[in-house]
This record gives sequence, C-alpha cells and structure tokens, in this order.
Amino acid sequence: MRILLVEDEKNLSAAICRLLQQERFVVDAAYTGPDGLDNALSGGYDAIILDVMLPGMDGFTVLNRLRGEGIRTPVMMLTARGDLQDRIRGLEGGADYYLPKPFQMTELVACLRAITRRGDGTPVMALAYGGISLSEKDGKLQNDTSGQSVKLGAKEYQLMELFLRNPGQILPKETLIERVWGFDSDAEYNNLEVYVSFLRKKLSFIGAQVKLKATRGLGYSLEADGHD
Repeated sequence: MRILLVEDEKNLSAAICRLLQQERFVVDAAYTGPDGLDNALSGGYDAIILDVMLPGMDGFTVLNRLRGEGIRTPVMMLTARGDLQDRIRGLEGGADYYLPKPFQMTELVACLRAITRRGDGTPVMALAYGGISLSEKDGKLQNDTSGQSVKLGAKEYQLMELFLRNPGQILPKETLIERVWGFDSDAEYNNLEVYVSFLRKKLSFIGAQVKLKATRGLGYSLEADGHD
C-alpha cells in the first residue's frame, strides 16, 4: 500500500515514515503544499496524509485542488488545528478523516487503515460506543436508541472524541489536558473537571447508558453502565 505524506515538520515526517514502513506501507514524503499537490496529482496512492499548515499552499487548498481534479484518494488531515470548525471545513472539502496533533502513532495507523478499507469515499463521520455516537459533521452527541441528541461545545467535543476512541481505558488527566488544551496551555486539573462535569450532564440529558468514571490519582474513563 502506497502512502503520500505531506508534512513540513521534518522530524515528525521522518518518524511517521519510519512507523508506516514498519507497518509495511510504502511512503513518499513531501514538505510543501505545491510539492504535495504535484505528487498527489500523479496518482498511484492508496491514501494521503495531509497537514493543514504547509509552506506555499495550505492543506485545505491542496485538498480542494485534488477533489476539483477528480482525485478521490482517501485523505487524512493531520494538523495542530483541532478546532471543530476546521474539522468541518476539511470534511466538507472532501477529507475522509481529521486527526489533530498531538496524537498516538498507533492511532494514526488505525485511522489510516480505516479510511483505506472503506473504498466508497464516505467520510468517517461518527464515533460510537455503548449506544451513543458522536457526529463530526455537526458536533452532536446522540443516544442511538432514543434519538435524543445534544450539541457539544468545542472542548466538550474534543474530550468526548478522546473517550470514544479509547472506551474502557483510563486516560490520564495530563494526557487529556495536553490533547484538548495543548502542551503550552496553563489549563489546570479543575478546568478538566469542569468540562467532564458538563459532559456528564449532557450524557444524562440524552439518557445515555454510559458514564464517565473517575479513578482517583489516575484519570477518567468512559464505561458502560454496570461495568465495575
């Protein structure tokens, strides 16, 4: 399987290339928007990993040009810009997935395998667990049994996305803060606790059969009701 990686941070690009090669992918690397576009237009790729903040041409423009030329290769947007509106813009522009930095390398590989398996060009729009689902298109959390839904704010969305990607796993508070507020943020544990409280209220509002469990000294996990 041949992958095009368009990422201008050369250390990160090299790390991703090594990982994908270990997973038996063939990887071509480009470091600017124009070079990435030229490579992608040549065809022959099974998927494209595309950063947003690129020299010469941003990733959104590269994506729009590709789709305008009829290139339907699956595209994963890979960027530090994790704002929900940016994700919606990427998806509406024809991206198949939007993975914000920082991320786990295993997560990148799993998402890449998911978009290359689909084959129908349909974006991966929702995450689900325990009877609830999260829509990346409109930012709504839904009870799939009753149809009851509620809109999430940007940070609520990012937190719930992390929990749904890792159901049943305890996510350390430090990890949650880094992923949602960023490495350089001055956010503290009480900021996280406030947003977890917001999510718990919204889960209750839609009648969800899952809960956010706190494990003292460790972090939080998304658990199905009745789980010990």
